[in-house]
Amino acid sequence: MTRSKSRREVLLGAAALAGTACLPRNASAQSKGRIVVGTWGGDYARLLNKNIEVPILIKDGWEVVQDQAGDPERRSKMIAEQRLPRGTSDVQGLSALNMAQMQDAGTVLTIDYGKLKNAGNLLPSMKYPYGVGHIYSGKVGVYNPKMFTTAPVSYKDVFNPGHGNKLGIIDIQYQYTLVCATLAAGGKVNDLEPGKKLLLECKNAGMRIYPTNEAFAQGLKAEEFGVGAMWKARVVQWQNAGISVNAVAPAEGTLAYISGFVIPKNAPNKDGAYAYLDAMLDKSAQEAFAVDMGYNPTVTNAVVAPDLNKRIGFTPDEIKKLVDLDYDYMNKNDIALKEWWDKVLKS
Repeated sequence: MTRSKSRREVLLGAAALAGTACLPRNASAQSKGRIVVGTWGGDYARLLNKNIEVPILIKDGWEVVQDQAGDPERRSKMIAEQRLPRGTSDVQGLSALNMAQMQDAGTVLTIDYGKLKNAGNLLPSMKYPYGVGHIYSGKVGVYNPKMFTTAPVSYKDVFNPGHGNKLGIIDIQYQYTLVCATLAAGGKVNDLEPGKKLLLECKNAGMRIYPTNEAFAQGLKAEEFGVGAMWKARVVQWQNAGISVNAVAPAEGTLAYISGFVIPKNAPNKDGAYAYLDAMLDKSAQEAFAVDMGYNPTVTNAVVAPDLNKRIGFTPDEIKKLVDLDYDYMNKNDIALKEWWDKVLKS
């Protein structure tokens, strides 16, 4: 039997992982070929298999192999394989920022949207020359309604030094936090100096810095602080876990987080790569990801139940106001921004 497997299974010949699905016995004779998918592990990999690979691609005769690793490792591998005539992956899952970094490194194809039958439904903001947006959420204001009876309505309200130690931020999200603070200060995404100044004011007032998203959630649950900024999708997960937290779309426009896929220039199966991109944009797959993971569809024909959409989604006006990073600016300044964050803000 043919299965959707991780790279680890292929290399080690291990038994199939739980949750992978089998093809009919005659599937090998009908196989269209193998698609190797670079992805994070965990829930995302499991849901790719559940919502895209099994019901669409494997059913249609493709074999899908997941090469699971963190994105830094996978990006390094893409660069290391750049001179090879054939790489080891057909598509790679990355954030929008990292997709842009791989474009700058010269490792990815320009997407031919004419090869994607679902491209006509793709939101324009998710249609990159070098990659395709799969799911998105936004960095919204979050607050504990028991601690803040007046809800923040903007990043300016969130990043208010007057909150003192009731404001929390997340260390690993330094790039997005700097941009949010800059928008709060009236600045632009291609000049983060106003955000630096505001964050220093917040730091001097007692702002808390948590190392990870999980630590931030624990601090929120323990009511160590009551206001901050986080992905709306994660807020839904926290609400489901019983944490007292609400989300608000900032008046300045919500900073978007987009996860998508690129095709390496030396992908061995480019037809398979386009088949994967098209399958991930399928209406059924997009709707399933909204239910299972709390992220928003990137296609206009996906239907999200009103009660779920209220929790994970954005209004048409909020969608129009989504703010994207300036990828060129971030790529050129990332080292300096991280150094400032570590040596100045966290010192």
